[in-house]
Amino acid sequence: MTPDTASQLIDAPFEELAVEAGKIRDRSFGNRITYSPKVFIPLTMLCRDRCGYCTFAKAPARVEHPYLEIDEVLAIARAGADQGCSEALFTLGERPELRYEVAAQWLEERGYGSTVEYLAAAAAAVLEQTGLLPHLNAGALHHDELASLRPVSASQGMMLESIRDDLEAHRLAPDKTPERRLATLDAAGVLGIPFTTGLLVGIGENRQDRIAALEAIADSARLHGHIQEVIIQNFLPKPGTLMAASPAATLDEIRWTIAVARLLLPHSVHLQAPPNLVDDPTILIEAGIDDFGGVSPVTVDHVNPERAWPEVRNLRKVTEATGFTLAPRLTIYPEFALDPERWLDPAMRTPVLVSMDSEGLCRDSAWCSGGEVEPPKLLGHESSPTSRLSGAVAEVLAGFELGQDLGFDEIVTLFSARGPEVVAVCEVADELRRSVVGDDVTYVINRNINYTNVCTFKCRFCAFSKGPLSLNLRGDPYLLDLDEVTARVAEAEQEGATEVCLQGGIHPSFDGDYYLDVLDAVSRGSDKIHIHAFSALEVFEGARRSGMTLTEYLSALKARGLKTLPGTAAEILDDEVRAVLCPDKINTEQWLEVHETAHSVGLRSNVTMMFGAIEQPASWARHLLATREVQARTGGFTEFVPLSFVHMATPMFIRGMARRGPTFREALLLHAVGRLAYRGSIHNIQVSWVKLGAAGSAQVLQAGANDLGGTLMDENISRAAGAAHGQRMETADLEEIVRPLDRPLVQRTTLYGRP
Repeated sequence: MTPDTASQLIDAPFEELAVEAGKIRDRSFGNRITYSPKVFIPLTMLCRDRCGYCTFAKAPARVEHPYLEIDEVLAIARAGADQGCSEALFTLGERPELRYEVAAQWLEERGYGSTVEYLAAAAAAVLEQTGLLPHLNAGALHHDELASLRPVSASQGMMLESIRDDLEAHRLAPDKTPERRLATLDAAGVLGIPFTTGLLVGIGENRQDRIAALEAIADSARLHGHIQEVIIQNFLPKPGTLMAASPAATLDEIRWTIAVARLLLPHSVHLQAPPNLVDDPTILIEAGIDDFGGVSPVTVDHVNPERAWPEVRNLRKVTEATGFTLAPRLTIYPEFALDPERWLDPAMRTPVLVSMDSEGLCRDSAWCSGGEVEPPKLLGHESSPTSRLSGAVAEVLAGFELGQDLGFDEIVTLFSARGPEVVAVCEVADELRRSVVGDDVTYVINRNINYTNVCTFKCRFCAFSKGPLSLNLRGDPYLLDLDEVTARVAEAEQEGATEVCLQGGIHPSFDGDYYLDVLDAVSRGSDKIHIHAFSALEVFEGARRSGMTLTEYLSALKARGLKTLPGTAAEILDDEVRAVLCPDKINTEQWLEVHETAHSVGLRSNVTMMFGAIEQPASWARHLLATREVQARTGGFTEFVPLSFVHMATPMFIRGMARRGPTFREALLLHAVGRLAYRGSIHNIQVSWVKLGAAGSAQVLQAGANDLGGTLMDENISRAAGAAHGQRMETADLEEIVRPLDRPLVQRTTLYGRP
């Protein structure tokens, strides 16, 4: 930067800077403000540096022990995990063993050669025993020290503070020299460590000094791409320090520095300011931040213990009042979490993956698909009125209500909704539901018959299928004989079922005639029951093994009694994702071809989507658009059925290759956005009570869904994956879900007629 440019920034009115800073922030990160739910672990308060402003560092006589023991560290971490935290922020003095013999002796007695070595052990214990992701703020470290911490941390950090070399505040701090700090910054970049740094405003530096420090950070970020966030922290004088009589950083200086940081840093770098160090956090948003940093429900801010953390509920209200939304994040930012091969040690990739949602942010509750934890109440919660929404989600909804169809970008945008935006999306979807299909909540009485769990395909998400000799996971391999199929159909009809749904693995002994024989077996059990059977994979394999075209084979199935096809085997209709989920299975084009061909011979079918394993919202959008295009040509799809990934017993989750399914926010939005995307196309949106449970299903019925699917005698596939919800719902059970909604429960046929 030229002196003239720097001078212009120094003298520019804050209001002008803030306008430009806000534009950059909004273009880069939209109207979302993030924070990290964390616990603060002060591993040691001993430090060889004596900074003039610091009350964190203490002499040995003022601490009970030189370091926290591992058990003490774990107790803090467990308390945070119990409160929903995702980050364990380790903060500590720098190299106290070089100044205090008591520190060196403590480490030696426990077999550690340095504070950094002990930090690695403590972080490893927290990661292994609590699942919290360590962020290590160990100060100015050398290349080998940073490298040793990479396998036990999702991110690391060090405040640059200032690069002015004559600050009185740093006179007694050998680790605070600019050369030392900048060397650490660049070493972290070489190692590919997601890194946090920042400035301390008001310790004797001036605006020109801050510009110089920001330019140094920006240079390192452009060179290595590793700076995930920059913190602008304001100095507050504290009793008992060398700077106790110094004035606090003024509000004008804080705001000016935030705005200038946003202008000077690469636009991909997040900008943070702690909300507990100002009286009104809205001034931080107005200056250009997009992150509030760590907020702890358990531990105090040990660096500024006199300033309590704001409650997240209050922080959310303040944020939403400015037209922004608040979202929890991990200690590692999404851009880095979604590129683990570059930014994470192999040992950290699974811990980050299971902690994050589809956008790479923090999972926002303990709920998971198929689990026993009740979902968070997202509809009807305390939230800003939807009329006050601003930003991309509000723009998409406004266009939709004017009649615009949703394209790829608009669908992805809606999936990013948070807080009051979620409420708004669901309200629009539910109003569309009301206008298209009315208030009836429909269901079908049906029975599932999974005739075999033996399968030659190796879908990594499937806990149901077994290899021919497999005895792992849940249950033994089996193959029902056709007489058993007949008996189960007859029993289903006697119990009032109008539909039987048949699916199974692709058994190595099956030929194309097997599926015809299954249809005959069903007909022997009932000549009236609706046969809803065979995934696109089963049809594709049946045709291939018979040497027939899809048209010929589907026509043969129809002639033997097949009425409709389920939409299973779709998973995610995005071949990059399918290459990981089910690499030997039919691809997107083949799935679509089976269903379009089925429609051409007079067979209806539905669309399913298994979501929440590894993919991002862009894949959901591709799936919706690809099926919408087929529906525009054929009109053959009867419903859309989102099926949230149940992770517990699936091979890919056990191997550390998948997330813990979708968050409830994502599940809710998938149904709501599906309703909007299929406007004028697919009229029925079904919620799977097996995946979401009764409480989750009730909320989804307020977000555009109109159907509860089947009563499902003998549901096996979700339960094999670990779902806790029962295998059968009686009509009375479904009525319990619907009653609070003041909507009628109506039995339907498979094709949405009335029996």
